[in-house]
Amino acid sequence: MIIKEINDRAAWQKFFDQQGSPSFLQSWEWGEFQKTLHYKIVRLGVYNQSKLAAVALVIKIDSKRGSFLFVPHGPIGKITKPLIMQLLNYLITLARNENFSFIRISPLVEDNDSNGQLFREMGFRMAPIYMNAENSWILPLDKTEDELLAGMRKTTRYLIRKTARDGLVVTQSIDKKKIAGFLKIYKETVDRENFVAFSDRYIRDEFKTFNDVGNALIFTAKHNNEVLASAIILFSASTAFYHQGASTHSKIPAPYLLQWEAIKEAKKRGCRYYNFWGIKIPGRTPKNWDGLTMFKMGFGGYEAKYIPTQDFVLSPKYYFTFVCEKILAWKRGV
Repeated sequence: MIIKEINDRAAWQKFFDQQGSPSFLQSWEWGEFQKTLHYKIVRLGVYNQSKLAAVALVIKIDSKRGSFLFVPHGPIGKITKPLIMQLLNYLITLARNENFSFIRISPLVEDNDSNGQLFREMGFRMAPIYMNAENSWILPLDKTEDELLAGMRKTTRYLIRKTARDGLVVTQSIDKKKIAGFLKIYKETVDRENFVAFSDRYIRDEFKTFNDVGNALIFTAKHNNEVLASAIILFSASTAFYHQGASTHSKIPAPYLLQWEAIKEAKKRGCRYYNFWGIKIPGRTPKNWDGLTMFKMGFGGYEAKYIPTQDFVLSPKYYFTFVCEKILAWKRGV
């Protein structure tokens, strides 16, 4: 196996789609978005006898709590121990040359004993904090709309139909000006639910990056012209991702119909899955995620359990990061 940088978007996209485009965090667009946040990135291809076997978007994180190389939801490809070892050796050299303290990866491999043992044998340890969704709730879309409704929790199905009867209207848009409306109720949601918010710039740039290639939509739910809920949905060839959401405190449960309209749009686009993103993992996510998790599960589907984020330590400086992130986890209510 050899590793080379990939600078050809078409080549990356072709392989990414062939592998099922399982997470937007390894999309070409996510790398471009990281650049707007002033992070340096490198896109790597792992080749086996000249054939591309895996890709890995690597983000160079240099923050107050530590500096590290991060591979979010990657690498993408058939994950084997030789492949991970080849990539790890490459990243160790890169990290040491550029003075990074550790390597962090959050691969989309099943969280089971054998995979846990595999990463421990290679010298990894579980990260003290999650960076992105480690367990996701996924709804397969290989059914008719009636079948999807029938597979939902009774209350979820009832609220979808009731809010539609009561005059709730859900629209979708690619207009970046709509972000202002999203941010207004996003701030209200943050204050109500007490979670760490993304910055306005982060959300604007994320939407713009994916919207520029037709892979983002803003959904807005209104009643009597009052915005009650909004969501930003990102798309890959296979999947729609519910990544950003916000709602007001209202008697009308607007998020139910909003999600149903987003699910229907995903089907129209030919997506095979609707990914509701993260759900509660005891000891890894905030304790107050119970309601959010129940909401997502009500639409039917299954839980995708991925191995927890893994760290490979290269310097004693890592332990400063470890302590900082333990404190951060406590502040998040984990």
